[in-house]
Amino acid sequence: MSPFLLTRTLPEDATEAALRADVLKGLTHTPKTLPPKWFYDARGSELFEQITELPEYYPTRAEREILVARSGEIAAATGARTLVELGSGSSEKTRYLLDALTGLHTYVPVDVSESALTQAGHALIAQRPELSVHALIADFTGGLSLPGTPGPRLLAFLGGTIGNLLPVERAAFLASVHALLSPGDALLLGTDLVKDENVLVRAYDDAAGVTAEFNKNVLTVVNRELGADFDPGAFDHVALWDAENEWIEMRLRSRTEQTVKVPALDLAVDFAADEELHTEISAKFRKEGIRAELAAVGLELAHWWTDSEGRFALSLSVVR
Repeated sequence: MSPFLLTRTLPEDATEAALRADVLKGLTHTPKTLPPKWFYDARGSELFEQITELPEYYPTRAEREILVARSGEIAAATGARTLVELGSGSSEKTRYLLDALTGLHTYVPVDVSESALTQAGHALIAQRPELSVHALIADFTGGLSLPGTPGPRLLAFLGGTIGNLLPVERAAFLASVHALLSPGDALLLGTDLVKDENVLVRAYDDAAGVTAEFNKNVLTVVNRELGADFDPGAFDHVALWDAENEWIEMRLRSRTEQTVKVPALDLAVDFAADEELHTEISAKFRKEGIRAELAAVGLELAHWWTDSEGRFALSLSVVR
């Protein structure tokens, strides 16, 4: 059986230090913010899995449809011997690519969660004993070094997660991806597309209230990890479409005037009634916009696939 290797590129205390820094910066900023990566503790991950199954939330189903239909074409276009996946999580959707990439030698899942990497890695090796799995515990937004693996390499960033980055952050991220790739390598990028505002808002404000609970989970994380006294019930979930920037904004709106204490940071934070705490953007894209952002960092859009309803796209780009 091929080996399962796990490399930690983050210090053991990196998560706690990053949370403290993000909370201090975000809660003393105007407007107040908390980064969306802190949604995803064990409970947040469970809630997100529930979201992906909601009738209103189409991106996961749409992307899976493309992967089912097009993984063979992706494999033929890339001939990848190494698959690198950023934010791999459970690696569930990646299995369509893994099945199609018959010449694959190594899979490199990258995630901040050691437990998710270990569980997914061992499951894959049990199914594909000839496959080497070299997992990286890393924050791919903070710079990344890849292990030496055979090329060509296919780097996958799925789920539309790139939409959570602001434009300047996207540019820096794509430049860092280009720096990891060599001629013959490729980037497979999942992007949600601009569409009717009502469809978009419903996807982030479902009737069952699962997304609202997911949004408020960031407060629960700050309470548990930093001893804060947020009352999630004192905030309302808000999802808005920003037509100018073409992104969804998720916010938490304070229902009353209140003060929240964060003892670990020796911080007291005042909220006015109806003041909003910004928690996430989710940008939506157009083909020509994606082409331009890729070209700006030296990547050339080579293939573009959408689901049958044109809601979501996978693009394959190569080093120019």
